[in-house]
Amino acid sequence: MIRTWQSENTEPLLSLWLESTIQAHPFIDAGYWKESVSTVRDDYLPAAQTWVWEEDGKLRGFISVMQPQFVGALFVATPFIGRGIGRALLKHVQQRFPWLTLEVYQKNTRAVNFYHAQGFRIEDSAWQDETQHPTWIMSWQGDQTPLT
Repeated sequence: MIRTWQSENTEPLLSLWLESTIQAHPFIDAGYWKESVSTVRDDYLPAAQTWVWEEDGKLRGFISVMQPQFVGALFVATPFIGRGIGRALLKHVQQRFPWLTLEVYQKNTRAVNFYHAQGFRIEDSAWQDETQHPTWIMSWQGDQTPLT
């Protein structure tokens, strides 16, 4: 179900990203996200490692990690939210990186609560000039107990 995204065709990712991000951020004008599609396609996705969750050959969610260990995207198709896909994708990357950081809009309480439940903690806040909304900078650090 989870696999590395290796396709040159980014349209399924972009479509899922746009639909999900508009729904997750109703406090930001949808036009802002629509104008950002080319940046996501041309800048962010090529610079990231991306894993996808597929069912029946259809994209249901994806996570992208940019360097240094920054979760740049975690999105799940709206009808599949709450089915464990986001948690599985995040766990997948947590097994590959000893620490992760991310930035999430403070008003996106569903996402903030989700990341808290997955072990992320708020480290700082930031202000996004483009959207005029505050964000939380959150981080997660894996278990530092040595394996014996």
